[in-house]
Amino acid sequence: MKPGILVARAVFPEVIERLSQHFEVESNQDDVLFTPDQLIAKLQGKAGVMSTSSSRFDADVLARLPDLKIVANMAVGYDNIDVAACTARGVMASNTPDVLNETTADFGWALLMATARRITESEHWLRAGKWEKWRYDYFLGADLHGSTLGIIGMGRIGQAIARRSMGFDMRVIYHNRSRLSEQQEAHANHAVYVSKEELLRTADHVVLVLPYSSESRHTIAAAELELMKPGATLVNLARGGIVDDTALITALKAKKIAAAGLDVFENEPKFHPDFLGLENVVLTPHIASASAPTRKAMANCAADNLIAALSQQRPPNLLNPETFRQV
Repeated sequence: MKPGILVARAVFPEVIERLSQHFEVESNQDDVLFTPDQLIAKLQGKAGVMSTSSSRFDADVLARLPDLKIVANMAVGYDNIDVAACTARGVMASNTPDVLNETTADFGWALLMATARRITESEHWLRAGKWEKWRYDYFLGADLHGSTLGIIGMGRIGQAIARRSMGFDMRVIYHNRSRLSEQQEAHANHAVYVSKEELLRTADHVVLVLPYSSESRHTIAAAELELMKPGATLVNLARGGIVDDTALITALKAKKIAAAGLDVFENEPKFHPDFLGLENVVLTPHIASASAPTRKAMANCAADNLIAALSQQRPPNLLNPETFRQV
């Protein structure tokens, strides 16, 4: 008899078909957002789940899922999973790293350019029928070429963003939990390691690509925004909560910084409504990895983890390897 799994959010039909060759699959193609109690009820008797960041797996939830063997997150981030609690119960946890690095870096550049050159603001102005003549000072933005790019969080995505800056003849500075090797720095457009404070004071454009944790919460808050140049831009590709959104709104209203580009928000999808009243912010709904090939690769990567885990093999992207011995 095939083990049962739950696919907790809608996914590509071909991935459901692939999983059905190995499992009894209950899928959520209507894409209902389950409450914790609904999720627990759906997972009774099931050995695995393909999840996203909308499904939380903490100690209380896991305690009510005695048959669960693996939580396979279809995301590189996994702040929705209490990995320590999974480990304590012998539940494997996995994510989908690497397959989205280049696509996310591409989108980071799209957001950076839209923010620096005021593309969203000018498009809204044009659509509102306000364009009656050309003026020398309409929508003056900031240059990217020849400027200083500051990256906070220099993992694979951060390094991919830095590589793209070579074509813009930019200087790259970065801050990270640990310094890269000389070879990695050279490959990332000769990036220079600096303190967070120096980066914020120096960079013309700041991009956030660090993972979310209790330590990284509000990495950018009022004090950090005060350090930035008045003409600087801030782009958040990482996770909501890394930026104090209330402090950012205050800074944007007061023109403490020039503009921000945000793909993630605190409490998303319920984000702070004051963002909608600001002209100097570009807003996108958590779509940095949203190319068709990348999202399919993420889904198949999560499927790979499920298939391996429930076939007595080590999942390729296991976050808590000590649990594999417990299976």
